[in-house]
Amino acid sequence: MSGFPDDEEVDLGISLATVATVVDHVRALQGKEETEPEQVDEDANSEAALLQETPDDMTEATLRVFIGELNEDEQASLIALAWVGRGDHGPEEWEEALALAAERNEARDVADYLLAMDNLGDLLAEGVAAFGLSIEDVER
Repeated sequence: MSGFPDDEEVDLGISLATVATVVDHVRALQGKEETEPEQVDEDANSEAALLQETPDDMTEATLRVFIGELNEDEQASLIALAWVGRGDHGPEEWEEALALAAERNEARDVADYLLAMDNLGDLLAEGVAAFGLSIEDVER
């Protein structure tokens, strides 16, 4: 049960398209990390080979730049969404989570903090889902 009336939408402070972009790239990176290099040698067209990073793919460095170019409110929103997705805060505590995230955002590199989280893509997706929204519906 959400702490918000049905007719009141919470302002996440970041667009769902931006969250979806981060989730897609994090999931792509995590998929690549889990691929064994030996698997790639076996068959260049195998799924393992296709998951290996190619120059055209979103790399961790480009994801860090993308996150770094978001404004401070958007960065705080990403942190707070990950916390909600992890269960540290409920959707009814959004304002408190956002304030804490903004405070912590001042002292650290946001990309370092976020990319250190296990299953970041899933946490962000679950954080969005806690508000009755879905990044799966976002056109990419």
